[in-house]
Amino acid sequence: MSISHVTLRRVLRLNKKYFQRLLERCQEETKLPSSLGQRYKTGLTLVLASCFTAVMVLAGGVALDEPGPSPADKAWENLTRFDIPSQRSIPWRPRFIMPQDTLESLYGDDWVWVARFNRVDRRHAYPGVTIKEPLRIADVKGYQPLPGVYPQARTYGRYLLLDKGEQWIAGYDRGLLAFSAPAATGKAGTETPNGIYRIDARHRKHTSSLYKIEEEGEQYPMDNALRFHIDEQLVGYWIHARDLPGRPASHGCIGLFDEVMQKRMFSVPQKPVLMDSQKLYAWAVPDSIHGEDSGDAQEIQGGPVLEVRGELPNYR
Repeated sequence: MSISHVTLRRVLRLNKKYFQRLLERCQEETKLPSSLGQRYKTGLTLVLASCFTAVMVLAGGVALDEPGPSPADKAWENLTRFDIPSQRSIPWRPRFIMPQDTLESLYGDDWVWVARFNRVDRRHAYPGVTIKEPLRIADVKGYQPLPGVYPQARTYGRYLLLDKGEQWIAGYDRGLLAFSAPAATGKAGTETPNGIYRIDARHRKHTSSLYKIEEEGEQYPMDNALRFHIDEQLVGYWIHARDLPGRPASHGCIGLFDEVMQKRMFSVPQKPVLMDSQKLYAWAVPDSIHGEDSGDAQEIQGGPVLEVRGELPNYR
């Protein structure tokens, strides 16, 4: 007989409810003091329920299935279900992240390439997430899904191309690739609008005026921000530092790796490595062209062109 970890969790929840009722009955009959405390009662309930479930499993000869992604995937944690066109030609297999796993423990110094291939940062490669594990790390070293030469950009000193299907952004100097990085664009319902834009403002210390970090209640940090569009509701769209969960995730902005920001706000990772938002900011709006950057909001003239194209990757 076999039972999945999902089914086991359901059994545990049912047993928890049963023992909550049992504990209440015991309290009535034995007159447990009111000073017992809710935490103690909750803890005792969980211990009883867990023990009962473990005995049931062992006594019944139940064998647990190997841990794996939830079929429902309500949190969109199974990144293998996102169909990225450039990944079709690279052999990979699903890798379910276990509690003891990190990208570094799994792939050593090559974790950077796996992170870029999956468009996911270390903070979001947590237990329960399923990533695409390349069968050969050599296949993803130097991974770059956008063209090395882009003829449409030849007449521009700095030209940015965002492909929503690839969740990737590239920068071109006179048509030649000069910058390349994974991105997190607007999700379905709040997509990054397609079109041709021009960067018209920079703000190295920008924060969101609309959204907050849920855990702390602080305004969401948008370091190294480059504004490319203002919509009819006067909402600005920016390229900026953000978390990368391996899928479209924003309200319309374009997010890039920035582990310096993540360490400052979330205390992880301890040693920042991925800093694409800083690199793009320095390349796209250098002081040599736009003057000294104080870190405050600054409108600029003659900023890079940004082309946004494509459709969001299919979720299968």
